[in-house]
Amino acid sequence: MAPRRAVRLSLKKPTYAVCVVGVETYVDVHSNVPKGAESFEVSWSSGVKISVVYDPALVTEPTGKARWPLGAKVDVIMSVDAASKDLSDLKVKVSYFRKHEDSALGHSMLYLTGVDISLDVDTSRKGRVKRNRGDKKTWHWGPEGYGAILLVNCDRDNPRSRHPDLTDSRLTSLDDLKDMSPMVLTCDGPDKFFDSHKLVLNVPFSDSKRVGVFCAQGGNSLSDYKQVLGPRHLSYNVERQPGEQKIRFYVEGLTFPDADFLGLVSLSVSLVDIVNLPEEVPLFTDTVVFRMSPWIMTPNTQPPLELYVCSVLDRHGSNEKFLKDLSALVLKASCKLIICPWIENRNDRWIQDEMEFGYVEAPHKSFPVVFDSPRDRGLKDFAYKKILGPDFGYVTREIPFAGASGLDSFGNLDISPPVTVGGKEYPLGRILIGSNFPRSGGRRMAKVVRDFLKAQQVQAPVELYSDWLSVGHVDEFLSFVPTSDKKGFRLLLASPSVCLKLFREKKEEGHGEAAQFDGLEHQVKRSINEMLADRRLRSDSLYVQKCIDWNRELLKQELGLVERDIVDIPQLFVMRGSRAEAFFPDMVNMVVLGKHLGIPKPFGPIINGRCCLEEKVRSLLEPLGLHCTFIDDYVSYHKLQGEIHCGTNVRREPFSFKWWHMVP
Repeated sequence: MAPRRAVRLSLKKPTYAVCVVGVETYVDVHSNVPKGAESFEVSWSSGVKISVVYDPALVTEPTGKARWPLGAKVDVIMSVDAASKDLSDLKVKVSYFRKHEDSALGHSMLYLTGVDISLDVDTSRKGRVKRNRGDKKTWHWGPEGYGAILLVNCDRDNPRSRHPDLTDSRLTSLDDLKDMSPMVLTCDGPDKFFDSHKLVLNVPFSDSKRVGVFCAQGGNSLSDYKQVLGPRHLSYNVERQPGEQKIRFYVEGLTFPDADFLGLVSLSVSLVDIVNLPEEVPLFTDTVVFRMSPWIMTPNTQPPLELYVCSVLDRHGSNEKFLKDLSALVLKASCKLIICPWIENRNDRWIQDEMEFGYVEAPHKSFPVVFDSPRDRGLKDFAYKKILGPDFGYVTREIPFAGASGLDSFGNLDISPPVTVGGKEYPLGRILIGSNFPRSGGRRMAKVVRDFLKAQQVQAPVELYSDWLSVGHVDEFLSFVPTSDKKGFRLLLASPSVCLKLFREKKEEGHGEAAQFDGLEHQVKRSINEMLADRRLRSDSLYVQKCIDWNRELLKQELGLVERDIVDIPQLFVMRGSRAEAFFPDMVNMVVLGKHLGIPKPFGPIINGRCCLEEKVRSLLEPLGLHCTFIDDYVSYHKLQGEIHCGTNVRREPFSFKWWHMVP
């Protein structure tokens, strides 16, 4: 409810006032009264509502010929419930009396014009605008919350355009309206009233660079939609046509939440008397608030839609065989394979490092949005030039004053499935990023990227310790896989200890001469006996295990996990200087397509005709309902310090859970 205005009455001449439908107005019956008057009474025409506010301890409500006392604290409040047909067609009369006298000492006449002014948006989050006389100035999270939502208009609906729609001050496609949130201005009243009054739509200066508003002007062509608020327009004098009762607007978001932007923007409409009052003194103002939809990541537990991979041909050879193996896996998983050709990737095969898929959502619309990393290598233009398009948005963050480090690549960006931690629910999971060891020097993801991820609010980030790795990405030691049990997922962690234990068991079974890398050309084979006797390998493994164990405890704490939620995948690492690299293809660096896992082929010791590492992983994962496919990525990826996950990227289905239902 808007704050009450006051109307002061006069005994000498009629008073004329405006009353906005649904807005209570205080009638000042005390300031101008006849001498000797001790009481008053009020009468009014139909269409006017009058209520008298008083303290029952001091005043008794009049009955019969009794009247309201003037000396006590008695207030008169009026309102109207519909717009007037003509100017001043509603009346209120206040009569003043001496004590015990029936003849009035004087009368004050008030002539009202009722107007219906309201700015309405989808505050109930039902996907449609509904008239709301309640609180539109605040925004509340949760299933019982309310407040309208904006999508950042970061897609490109017009194929002929070269930039995202949010850069255009003109509408370039009618489809673009579907990405915007509707807003309706009710402006009902006598046409003559609007000869002396105007409606002004406003956006605060601080919000003007974050929101754009288009006005629908009565047609279905692009020229019938004009941007009226935005970075270049802080206010708009509404162009109401005679008889027009509702004007439609479309509102677009221009920026995602970030370190300097909490995500809330407001718009208001003011009713201004252009004859009797200065413009900066509105008769009435109605304000609505929107929250910008966050960018939301999707975890491995969400069903896959598309798998992206690069076709490369360089001095390391072609990855054609790898692409064929992936194609077979995609067929099993019933999703789409998209191959980025050499001309578009310029032999940059690390498509996971280049970008991360997510989405934005409002009650009326949702679409995917690709987050382009600041690494800017061969694939730097791929997301913008080939993915940005109709209903496919784009966002990026640039690192000021410095280039990107390895930890700014998005192989170093992951997301957990939904978790509950100490009673606190994270229904959209938690973002995981790799960093240096706390309170120590080293590499860390750029602040602009970390700030952006944190500002989205709905997937509170956790910083892990990954700087111990040469490449430094979290996907080198962890992954998540879906399961059909109550938990719904397992965390996979690379484990040197489990690998060494497996090799000791195989040695004790008499298979000590079975060799790692058996079947690989141009690669020195290492028997189980040799690996177990290698002090440096054992020392490196002990150090790496400590690093992973530190992360293990942090993940248990921050994701609310217990030991049975974690599966240890056998993996050895070796130190190259002060940082570690996978000794054989890193099996946790897998691609997850529903229940189908594309796992780097480890080329482990062959025992009874089978790779003992593959058999161990199958024994751990297949009882969970997962299907393991081991794919040879040794030459095309592993030798270049990456694996299958590094060289692929999966777009997944959005969550069914609505982000606005959570409480951050």
